[in-house]
Amino acid sequence: MKLLVLHGVNLNMFGQRDPAQYGTATLADIDAGLRTLASELGADVECFQTNHEGVLCERIHQAHRDGVDGVLINAGAWTHTSIAIRDALAILRCPIVEVHMSNIHAREPFRHRSFIAPIAAGQVCGFGVDSYLLGLRALVGQAQSAIKK
Repeated sequence: MKLLVLHGVNLNMFGQRDPAQYGTATLADIDAGLRTLASELGADVECFQTNHEGVLCERIHQAHRDGVDGVLINAGAWTHTSIAIRDALAILRCPIVEVHMSNIHAREPFRHRSFIAPIAAGQVCGFGVDSYLLGLRALVGQAQSAIKK
């Protein structure tokens, strides 16, 4: 099972950016935890981060061409602003799970709307690093179900 983890804008600053909101784990820490869990669950995971919207769209297009089995995405602020990323994700024929370290529904009103949520299998938010790990567990289950069909 091939899974892709996508990290959006500013997420390379985890561990340095607003620790009260996001904790002290770095993006490298999160990716290492995801790789360990994926291995335990019998999956291979590739992690990718960019601060460039078009580059993220191109990586999603490549995921489609590669036939990945599932995508875990924290698009960061693009969650609430990017129809382009939403449309790129809609091309995929695999499950998508959206994750956020903070509870986006308890934050500023502009963060309450996700362009990704309507096309995702589900959303996990508000649990810090555990949001990623819970999301990965859910994605593996969704991908296993999709593969059996």
